[in-house]
Amino acid sequence: MGKLELLSPAGDMERLKMSVLYGADAVYLAGTSFGMRSFAGNFTPEELPVAVKYAHDHGVKVHVTVNTMPRNNEVAELPAYLEQLDGAGVDALIVADLGAFMLAGKHAPRCERHISTQQSIANYECAQSWFDLGAKRVVLARELSLEEIREIRKKVDPALEIETFGHGAMCVSYSGRCLLSNYMTGRDSNRGACAQPCRYQYALMEEKRPGEYFPVYEDEKGTYIMNSRDMCTIDHLKDLMDAGIDCIKIEGRAKSAYYAAIVTGAYRHVIDDIYAGRQIDKVWRDEVDHVSHRIYSTGFYYGQPGQYTEHSRYIREWQIVAKVESCDETGMAVCSLNNKFRVGDELEVVGPDMRPFAFTAGVMADSEGNPLEEPRTPQMKFTMQLPKQVPAFSMIRRSVDLSAK
Repeated sequence: MGKLELLSPAGDMERLKMSVLYGADAVYLAGTSFGMRSFAGNFTPEELPVAVKYAHDHGVKVHVTVNTMPRNNEVAELPAYLEQLDGAGVDALIVADLGAFMLAGKHAPRCERHISTQQSIANYECAQSWFDLGAKRVVLARELSLEEIREIRKKVDPALEIETFGHGAMCVSYSGRCLLSNYMTGRDSNRGACAQPCRYQYALMEEKRPGEYFPVYEDEKGTYIMNSRDMCTIDHLKDLMDAGIDCIKIEGRAKSAYYAAIVTGAYRHVIDDIYAGRQIDKVWRDEVDHVSHRIYSTGFYYGQPGQYTEHSRYIREWQIVAKVESCDETGMAVCSLNNKFRVGDELEVVGPDMRPFAFTAGVMADSEGNPLEEPRTPQMKFTMQLPKQVPAFSMIRRSVDLSAK
């Protein structure tokens, strides 16, 4: 059983730094073209080499998504784009289109080629065929069980790497192949612009009774007939390793830097505990409940997850109030403000390679040294005393229920 690679999202430079510092082995991101998350920040041609250097300086690999299905008027732009990625030092390209795959072999020869989940690889013959064509890794369809993955692992070349999703949003459509968003909003889900209409709450309206809505019941629980839960496998990583999976991916390039940090850090610690033979600290399972998420499930790994019809609302029970920019050996920290809080509030600190801890906010000071009871201006700099020294890029949070009602 080899060491499981942890692949984390990097929607922009801030999220890349958080994923790197909180323990990712590799990050995945997109340039400004051909990526499946057009609403993430993504990286310009000028930003990409900087991002690659930062990751490489920290021993972290960079995978770039080139996983849309290009049309005729787009494919002519691919060679130049692939050469740009190759020149930037990118480690791997995640592709879905066969033409893009072949072009990548020609125009980005230094990059590994990984096959996107958009290809819906669900059997060993398909996986092996991609390897025979030159793929280094396949990202399997999200709909496979661990039993099916074990069989694929046994029957493909041992040199072929297997990647699967381990945490994050799921899709009601088969491996994300959906046109519902296109039809309803004109936003192409296969070009990274999905409006997620499967999450909407629907009602029935009779043609001759405009404005009179009738609920659409799947059963007595509610109306979310296409809703899917988020995936969480942090309690089952040993099973994923035993199935022969080489890499687990955390979904979420369009999610916050806080999400990237907390989920990456939690999975990092559990993976390391498993390999070291240590008892897994339950605090890391608790950490994935500290980010905005829908009700969790284990996806299809243990069989059909079943339809969840109650609601599609996010659970948001924690809020970042400040980020730590620096902290001396006495615990005196220079912070930047994200959200208002005041002296006496019960807070928590979580940071890179650090177990979270609680404390009560004491008197703070503004940038001129004046006492501060309640910092109010977003991004303002202030100092506050922490119980101990913490690393830069630590975050201070408070418990507050911001879940949609």
